[in-house]
Amino acid sequence: MNHPAMSIRIQAACSELIWVVQLNLMWLVFTLAGGVILGLGPATVAAYTLARRHARNETFQAWSEFWTVYRREFVRASLLVLPAALVATVLVGNYLYFSALGPSMGALRIATFVALIALAGVGAHVGPLYAHYDLPLWAYWPKASQLAIFRPASSVVLLLALSAIAFATSVAPILAPMISFGAWIYLNTWLCLRFFQENEARLHSKGNS
Repeated sequence: MNHPAMSIRIQAACSELIWVVQLNLMWLVFTLAGGVILGLGPATVAAYTLARRHARNETFQAWSEFWTVYRREFVRASLLVLPAALVATVLVGNYLYFSALGPSMGALRIATFVALIALAGVGAHVGPLYAHYDLPLWAYWPKASQLAIFRPASSVVLLLALSAIAFATSVAPILAPMISFGAWIYLNTWLCLRFFQENEARLHSKGNS
């Protein structure tokens, strides 16, 4: 057995776990610092920005860089995230309401659930898109929608990852303040960066054919 190689892998896994916990903590602290509503957008964008830099093996001071991005992106990030958060809140409220009314509202409940899944599938692309590409603010959601529709396999993978983390958190709620949000942002970014690379390679290949 190659003990040195195993030791290196264990150390790397522990390092990544510590990073995810730290990312989770930063996201929570800065979201709460903005009173949740004002903190949600910039904290989310800052978390995705740092997750992308970490995935690219960049070296940086996490807390100071998080604060820098948080301040710089405060307005744009709020405009990017808050409307979708509002729509998600309304959909969740409607779903719970229709569920409480019983079987007679089954069609509306299912339609609301489908809308939530669609929003989650598109939204799963937005954070990594914002961190990775420099686009006009209005272009991120349409671009995310395009990716979600035309790359359904990628969307399914993202939704499965989100569902797994959501399920684990529902079973053990203590995971939410410890790791859940950071784990999703970390995994979401890691997956999307690879999907973006595959998409760019495919488009480049088509352009040269």
